[in-house]
Amino acid sequence: MLRKAIYHDGKLKEACGVFGVLDMDNLKVEELTYYGLYSLQHRGQESAGIAVSDGKNIKYHKAMGLVMEAIDSKSMTRLRGGQIAIGHVWYSTDGDVSVHNTLPLVMKYRKGTIAIAHNGNIVNADALRTTLEDQGAIFQTSTDSEVIANLLARQNADRFETGLLETLKTIKGSFALVIMTEDKLIAARDPHGMRPLALGKLKNSYVIASESCAFDIIGADFIRDVRPGEVIVISRLGLESMQIPTPLKTSLCIFEFVYFARTDSNIDGISVYMARKEAGRRLAVEQPVDADLVIGVPDSGTTAAIGYSEASGIPFGEGLVKNRYVGRTFINPDFNIREQNVRIKLNALTRIVRGKRIVMVDDSIVRGTTSKKIVEMLRLAGAKEVHMRISSPPVKYTCHFGVDTPGSKHLIGATYTIEEIKQIIGADSLGYLSIEGLLKTVEGSGCGFCLGCFTQQYPMELDWNTDK
Repeated sequence: MLRKAIYHDGKLKEACGVFGVLDMDNLKVEELTYYGLYSLQHRGQESAGIAVSDGKNIKYHKAMGLVMEAIDSKSMTRLRGGQIAIGHVWYSTDGDVSVHNTLPLVMKYRKGTIAIAHNGNIVNADALRTTLEDQGAIFQTSTDSEVIANLLARQNADRFETGLLETLKTIKGSFALVIMTEDKLIAARDPHGMRPLALGKLKNSYVIASESCAFDIIGADFIRDVRPGEVIVISRLGLESMQIPTPLKTSLCIFEFVYFARTDSNIDGISVYMARKEAGRRLAVEQPVDADLVIGVPDSGTTAAIGYSEASGIPFGEGLVKNRYVGRTFINPDFNIREQNVRIKLNALTRIVRGKRIVMVDDSIVRGTTSKKIVEMLRLAGAKEVHMRISSPPVKYTCHFGVDTPGSKHLIGATYTIEEIKQIIGADSLGYLSIEGLLKTVEGSGCGFCLGCFTQQYPMELDWNTDK
């Protein structure tokens, strides 16, 4: 039997991206949402979906695959005629890959129809689900979004927004939500601000997206980030902002700047590009080495490599070429191509690296298998020395807030010392950026950061053993 195996590049995986638009200018909301999701494809590659409201009814289409695979021209035609739309791209973090779990989730209840899409992880979802089932609720998916939707449906408030505020006070974890009723677009960000969410405007129409890069592709202007704990309600009457209680210190996931976010995004006042470049510069100061050439592991290590080159004075070059047409693959699990995966995606430029002492910059090491194969590749191409530099601290602990992280026993940074990791991956030297150095790269943001994957200090208490 064929089973799905997704090419994994050895990185931590962000789970989802969300997008929403309310039209005030006779725009084609389904097309705007399609292109918005396209720009957020890096946040989820397993499924995509769009829901559209014409003011009275909500229709939707969702399927497995990349945006261009899941949403074809026929489905786009069926989605025409809407005034509001929300969309979602998904990467499963729990292995429960099914079209039933794809978003947006569309549900009817006694007061109408809602569509909901969610980025993040509700850590008390299981407890809430059990309580709801004891009260007679029936669930058709295993998503946190359905738990939120059921809680919303049980609210007796006169206004939907009031019921939403009460619902958000009961859930614990990370979330960036877009919700659509027949006539409203709603955005909500968790009180800790762990997942990013931004507000934009296209002419007179409002747009919501996980990252500001989605505004650029559709020609919208960035207005501001949705504040931690903020609920924004948008209708044809305008925009209303409400607030739920927030902690004294917010905790945006710092891995957005290390790897998750697209380089051309700005999050909570910080340019992702500048943060990564500064990480490379600080890495060069903290972990210097005598070498001939600095290269980055494309694409995630390239910006930090440029910063390392500028700070160290060592020339920057393109030592690895990425095959940009490698996407999702479906293979028989008995046919083992694991050893070939890195070569399918990357290849060394022999004439560039031969005989040189190379500084290879990457954003992180998770399991170590990919790093080992890239080092081997560079040596086979004739590199004299390979010095690996990582623009973040060692990843040692699992994330519980919407990021696909192996358990600590599978994280090489949790199991081995830096010297041992150097030996395992076969590098001549290995150096990581310090936590202090990483925090310097995001100075001026005005928000706090979650460092749980580095320190095991999470923004909230968890009710289970944190070592998967």
